[in-house]
Amino acid sequence: QVQFVESGGDLVHPGGSLTLSCAASGSILTFYFMAWYREPPGKERELVARIGNGGETYYLDSVKDRFTIARDNAKNTLSLQTTRLKPEDTAVYYCSIFPRLPEDTWGQGTQVTVTV
Repeated sequence: QVQFVESGGDLVHPGGSLTLSCAASGSILTFYFMAWYREPPGKERELVARIGNGGETYYLDSVKDRFTIARDNAKNTLSLQTTRLKPEDTAVYYCSIFPRLPEDTWGQGTQVTVTV
């Protein structure tokens, strides 16, 4: 099973930017959709963005025009460029495939905290 390691999270002020990275232990080419999810404190995990092998993308309404997802199948990596961050973007961010299977495990995630 391919595993994912997320990195790049940090504590930033509102309006700041971060680029999150995800490294896969194997090929991601076989997964048509790759995605970023997040789990805000006290809330359920949600899909933030996904990208297909054809480059097609989907974004959660609240992050449209602020976040950009990208994938590099040759390097087996996924990234999420975040800009104009808001306190409500505070969450642990995870990368994974989409859709997920019940037996799929999560990585450790990377913490993004947006605070004044």
